[in-house]
Amino acid sequence: MSSEKAMDLIFVHGALVSDGAWWWQPTADLLFERTGIRSRAVALPSTGETTPENRGGGLAADAEALRRELDSATSAIVVGHSYGGTVIAEAGQHPAISHLLYVSSYLPDVGQSQAEIMSGESDPVSIGDNGDGTLSLSGYDVGSFGQRFLQDAAEATQREGWERVTAQGAAAFVTPTTNAGWRGVDSTYIVCAQDHSTSVELQRSHASRATRSVEVPTGHHPFITRPDLVVDQVQAFV
Repeated sequence: MSSEKAMDLIFVHGALVSDGAWWWQPTADLLFERTGIRSRAVALPSTGETTPENRGGGLAADAEALRRELDSATSAIVVGHSYGGTVIAEAGQHPAISHLLYVSSYLPDVGQSQAEIMSGESDPVSIGDNGDGTLSLSGYDVGSFGQRFLQDAAEATQREGWERVTAQGAAAFVTPTTNAGWRGVDSTYIVCAQDHSTSVELQRSHASRATRSVEVPTGHHPFITRPDLVVDQVQAFV
């Protein structure tokens, strides 16, 4: 495929981490090699990626950041990972979106918060209140983080992921959505069948709201561990 095609891929990363470009890079490289499509990651204000001293903007600010990226695109595939799907919902419909791709993510109804979505998990990720309006992963070290979120990645990659764990504004978790941007938009959901972070049951529940779904034998981050499986799904819609 020629890179002249007016198509972008915009990646919206998950909660409590920063540097979306790093998380997406293995898939970005393979996608460009196969198709010529360039990728970029949204900088989420709630994780301090726009103003490190201020994480208070929450879900609304993250959704606005995605809308700004879409405003500069003619046609885009938007990929939401984990919390990124809630950002997509809040951002609402946008004429530049040609397809939505969800990876172990969420398609919330209007009025659902991220905290509400996660509240039904039987083995929830441990998140602590920092007392300053932000939340962080609680009780993890590099080893336990790697086993929970990146068990199918190399140890060096687990360490690099751990270095990108960050605090996030609590408003990203407790603010109910006011939009359901996935409604009426063609979408694919990738269920990660070996995910130790988001249960397969919760994934399948949200996958039922997508146009179609596929299951892959990976942990929470297939765009790192099996970029070929993710690129296969992108290529089906370009």
